[in-house]
Amino acid sequence: MGLQAMVRWLLPREDVFYTLIERQGELLDEAARALAQLTAGAAPERVHAAVRDIEHRADAIVHEVEDRLAAVFVTPIDREDIQGLVTAIDDIVDDIDLTARTFVLYGVPRPSRPMTDMMQVLATMTEFLRGELPALRRHEYARLLAAARVIKQHEKAGDRLFRAALGQLFHDPAIGAKELLCEKEVLEDLELAIDRCETVAERLKHLAVKHG
Repeated sequence: MGLQAMVRWLLPREDVFYTLIERQGELLDEAARALAQLTAGAAPERVHAAVRDIEHRADAIVHEVEDRLAAVFVTPIDREDIQGLVTAIDDIVDDIDLTARTFVLYGVPRPSRPMTDMMQVLATMTEFLRGELPALRRHEYARLLAAARVIKQHEKAGDRLFRAALGQLFHDPAIGAKELLCEKEVLEDLELAIDRCETVAERLKHLAVKHG
């Protein structure tokens, strides 16, 4: 056992960090589900307001994690891993907020079929991540490795949808320049959010390899 691991074993630990990570995962899933309300006909302005509220709560968790990391001596896992994971999850929430804001900014009244499909992939990924994050507290590292592979498959599916949608946009002569720009911006925002889900999965895989 290394010195740092021994210190963690001997001294009380701030396991509240696991709770904060899991809470961040819940807010992530909540944000993705709020965004998906666009597919049910919800007004973009109302969706953006809901997502923005969630984004503020997610930011508050990042700040709380930073404050606690500065105040405690012993953490359940390395402090840079805690901060990196919480920040990576928060980045996805930010991207979901960006997507909702783009709908309002560009006056997109409703999502297209490709947007709807990508929102479904994103919601599937965030729900899955929310369910898998507690495995970190339980030291179920094999489960985290398996979860990273599942997320990777979803990311590939999202990438295929994104590329197919872009191809359709640029090859359809009936689509005007303004509509193309609006669709492209939203699709790129969604693609970024989906990609960042894989970033979170990679961080979980890193922790599994590091501690397993």
